[in-house]
Amino acid sequence: LPAAVLLKDTKLMDVKLGQLGSWLAMRDFTPGGILGAMRRGYERYYNKYINVKKGGLGGISMVLAGYIVLSYMWSYSHI
Repeated sequence: LPAAVLLKDTKLMDVKLGQLGSWLAMRDFTPGGILGAMRRGYERYYNKYINVKKGGLGGISMVLAGYIVLSYMWSYSHI
């Protein structure tokens, strides 16, 4: 039998729909918690796409595509 995993330690993709409210209530929404989550997300992205032995254009092109979409949305406020 697998060991029981606490709901707090469960990843978002593994949370059932009925548990979503209680899972969100356990998150840290303080400025420090939000900055920590952003830092962890950046580190995961950097280690997966940028800091690799044999890299490609995948990581850089995703950042560039995101920038293009955001700048397009900011330029055309009627969208």
